[in-house]
Amino acid sequence: MTTGAQGLTADDIVRFGPDPESVFRTNLAAVESRIAHACARAGRERASVRLLPITKTVPAHVLRLAYHAGIHDFGENKIQEAIGKREILHDLPIAWSIVGHLQTNKVKYLTRFAREFHALDSMRLAELLNSRLEREDRTLDVYVQVNTSGEESKFGLHPDALPSFVDCLDQFPRLRPRGLMTLALFSDDMTRVRPCFALLRRLRDQVAKRNPALVELSMGMTGDFEAAIEEGADVVRVGQAIFGKRPTPDGHYWPDFPKA
Repeated sequence: MTTGAQGLTADDIVRFGPDPESVFRTNLAAVESRIAHACARAGRERASVRLLPITKTVPAHVLRLAYHAGIHDFGENKIQEAIGKREILHDLPIAWSIVGHLQTNKVKYLTRFAREFHALDSMRLAELLNSRLEREDRTLDVYVQVNTSGEESKFGLHPDALPSFVDCLDQFPRLRPRGLMTLALFSDDMTRVRPCFALLRRLRDQVAKRNPALVELSMGMTGDFEAAIEEGADVVRVGQAIFGKRPTPDGHYWPDFPKA
């Protein structure tokens, strides 16, 4: 059952407040300010960093309000969730990005609508994406995911496997390589987090000599995007700082994220 003129449920109001559009607008401005200050500290232009809002778990009818608040790029982790939202929001010119691990049997869904994919991590996946894109006469911007933390729980290529993988990307003309992506350690100790970002930057510098298209670094999320910018991030993927805490078991995985 919904309540209010914006079609919000009682649960929506508890999670996002009675005026989500205003909340999102305010939060977006705060994130933009933090990005600008991080760029200034690093001696970079603000325009050198792109914000990709991560919209996972935010209902489609609430995302419509986010669009009106000025958020037009949506990043989703799960392809099935993205598909459902896209169907509901088909009337809005949203740029969709998939930033999470993709199972090979879901390739056919991603290639129909995604603008970019931030988790390319296997030759098999590259082959399937390229084949499907050929059928649909489309191209797809891709970021190669690298595991810079050494955690077995994370997806991504081992750094040692990156050069040979990059050398094969020319075999897939429908894929448009943009750069590298990583997930750093989930920690509020930036002395442990920064080395993940610094490693990705060094790897980018190395592989860009093999494939000059691989110039961008997609790294940094709500708990660490400022450090990522200082270490060279070109794209930061921020969700909770804009949309608030998630109603999931890992909703507070950022140790310093406010819990109330």
